[in-house]
Amino acid sequence: MHTLLCDSEAASALKDSAVVMGLEVQRVDEAEVIVRTLEAVATGRGGWICPVNLDVLRQTVRDPAQRDLVEQADMVVADGMPLIWASRLQRTPLPERVSGSSLIRSLPAAGREAGASIFLLGGEPGVADAAADELRRTLPGVDVCGTLCPPFGFERFPEELAAIEASLERTRPDIVFVGLGFPKQDRLILRLRSRFPSIWFISCGISLSYLSGDVSRAPVWLQRAGLEWLHRLAQEPRRLARRYLVDGFPFLARLMISALRQRVSPA
Repeated sequence: MHTLLCDSEAASALKDSAVVMGLEVQRVDEAEVIVRTLEAVATGRGGWICPVNLDVLRQTVRDPAQRDLVEQADMVVADGMPLIWASRLQRTPLPERVSGSSLIRSLPAAGREAGASIFLLGGEPGVADAAADELRRTLPGVDVCGTLCPPFGFERFPEELAAIEASLERTRPDIVFVGLGFPKQDRLILRLRSRFPSIWFISCGISLSYLSGDVSRAPVWLQRAGLEWLHRLAQEPRRLARRYLVDGFPFLARLMISALRQRVSPA
């Protein structure tokens, strides 16, 4: 995992992580993620927060290239109760779920007090603008300095990638939420972070649609019970049935078996 820390700090950080099916996930709660990010912003250091849910973890296990991609993030955090359950089962407990869908509200709220500017990148046409309006409505004084919705297939066209870079160059945000789905958003972040080393990027998937109200989020009790997927499946059964029912359940069983083996015979 990429890190901005010195060697001694990196060694300490390694102790504060859990390895879940070969992927190192940092043992941090949402409040600590926010503090670390804003402290870095204050000193002009950028980075990348990559929340990992069950589906992203499955893809990192299946494809080493996807694992290599995720491991380049500065903070890999658990966005999904199955990762929390597995970490507890293997006796390397992670404190709580840290989701992009929560950070997209909590980080701008904290950033407002610190004077950090926010850019929203991704979503369907109009979603980022509506999400920005929601932040401004609920967080008076928040600095949303820009939004952009790249066209479908933008990653294949150099001029579209250049347009994204030009937007960030013009607005110079401190924090960019990138909601394009894994791994597209993460590949884009990997490209952008070398060009903009002082910006913090957050992979946030569908979070812009949640924030805008374009897609409703599950009630908090469903989130805490690890059943947010059921709410999502009910909204988009055709698109998500394979992800949750065909791929998700077998991998969840595999994850729990792996965690149980780690508990019985730790490395």
